Amino acid sequence: MSQDDGASLLRSPERRGSDSIKWQRYAGRDVLPLWVADMDFAAPQPVLEALQARIAHGVFGYAHPWPSLTDAVVDGIARHHGWQIDADWLVWLPGVVTGFNVASHLAGEPGDGILAMTPVYPPFLSSPRLAGRKLLRSDLLQVGESWIPDWEDLHTQASQARMLMLCNPHNPVGRSWTRQELQHIATLAEQHDWLVMSDDIHCGLVLDPQRPYTPLASLDEDIARRTITLMAPSKTWNIPALYAGFAIIPDAPLRRRYQHAMQGLVPHLNVLGLVATEAAYRDGDAWLDALIAQLRDNAHTVQDAVAAMPGLTTTPVEATYLAWLDCRALAGHGVSDAAAFFEQHGVGLSDGKDFGAPGFLRLNFGCPPALLAQALQRMRSALATLA
Repeated sequence: MSQDDGASLLRSPERRGSDSIKWQRYAGRDVLPLWVADMDFAAPQPVLEALQARIAHGVFGYAHPWPSLTDAVVDGIARHHGWQIDADWLVWLPGVVTGFNVASHLAGEPGDGILAMTPVYPPFLSSPRLAGRKLLRSDLLQVGESWIPDWEDLHTQASQARMLMLCNPHNPVGRSWTRQELQHIATLAEQHDWLVMSDDIHCGLVLDPQRPYTPLASLDEDIARRTITLMAPSKTWNIPALYAGFAIIPDAPLRRRYQHAMQGLVPHLNVLGLVATEAAYRDGDAWLDALIAQLRDNAHTVQDAVAAMPGLTTTPVEATYLAWLDCRALAGHGVSDAAAFFEQHGVGLSDGKDFGAPGFLRLNFGCPPALLAQALQRMRSALATLA
């Protein structure tokens, strides 16, 4: 596929004035939204056609996942990630956040510790509390141009934890954990009898071919027995509001415990979300290839632009469409709230304090290049006012 052919698969409908949470946040204001993690690209054409066909049927009664849907997911995970799962391992969910809130209830007893590596996607920080557990934080370390686990701290806190909440690839720092790093995590989990909940929702969005995604549970049978892997098509194919996802739980007793914890809390799935999931995994590869090419270009654009912005630094994005910006140096220029500062200058970014890291910002570059260029220029202009 040529670059032009790939680009033609990506459409960017106008979202101003729509039902978009992303754009409504700044309704009536000239602010470009690069915050919440949804992209400004239309879903793949095969997904749209599958939805249109299902709508034409006209009946929307309760539905269970069906064999061709399960086959599409199993085949897609094998094709994309080299992981051969069994259909019986799948537990269907309305989304990944629901999935890890359920998992938190399986972490020992109320009051026990759940460990998360921060900064991290905000629901990780609230999930332990909502389940009556205690959040244990282990801050990632920035070493050169990368973020790595603080192994010494993880070892120190290991005995206090009953579960590790892993984000793979990691939101917001954009790491795709190496097999060696995952093996170290697996060793810790086995030594300290952790349950592991691995949020792998961004696994289809690897930008650095030198950092392929590896599912933790694919390493060996021992770690698979204690791992709940959560996936969804929502980020990869940009269909988050269709609310369909799944847990992959190889261990049958753990799977039964998980299903029991869901009872009375987790609703039936949206049939249109299931239809979209099948179409995405079965027929969405060409669109995804075009998306990855665009996101790689966008990531390089952000990297180069931030390198020239005084007071800001960032690290290369290995996976996701999210850049993690260190804005702490702006405090020396009188900027105490970087998110508010850039918003005043027309760019809406996610505040790092929501991820457990004040002084940082998350920038969503899952948008057309022209919009990204405009936002980055506004950021440059904003910083020029501090000179």
